[in-house]
Amino acid sequence: NRFCAASSNRTGFLCDDRETCVPASHVCNRIQDCSNGEDEQEKLCGDLPSSLPGYLVFHCSNPLYWIYADQRCNGMNDCGDCSDEMESLASCPPCGSEWWSCTPVLYEYCACIPKRLCRDSIQHCASWSDEYIC
Repeated sequence: NRFCAASSNRTGFLCDDRETCVPASHVCNRIQDCSNGEDEQEKLCGDLPSSLPGYLVFHCSNPLYWIYADQRCNGMNDCGDCSDEMESLASCPPCGSEWWSCTPVLYEYCACIPKRLCRDSIQHCASWSDEYIC
């Protein structure tokens, strides 16, 4: 079993050394993160996503799209339809302390925007709450 928890408790891939945990999205990215290169081997990366172990993959609600499991619930609209942030399959926690909950006007976000975007004189929430309340 190669499942491990990478930084911030994100899903990862355990290298042969049984110590190095590579974040899921760094597997099959053409950069060897494991000392033996097992995170880039043909048997793992030959037919994405079906060649990957299931724990490394999140299937978007649109069956044509998938993302790496560590991209689920990261606040970004990685699937393009927010299914990685809002669908019951994603089961994401509510917005964290660094995020503001609102209906974003930018396609990039789903249900929260980074608080660093608050009060910057640019509307990011449909309700303008990022400029007046946040």
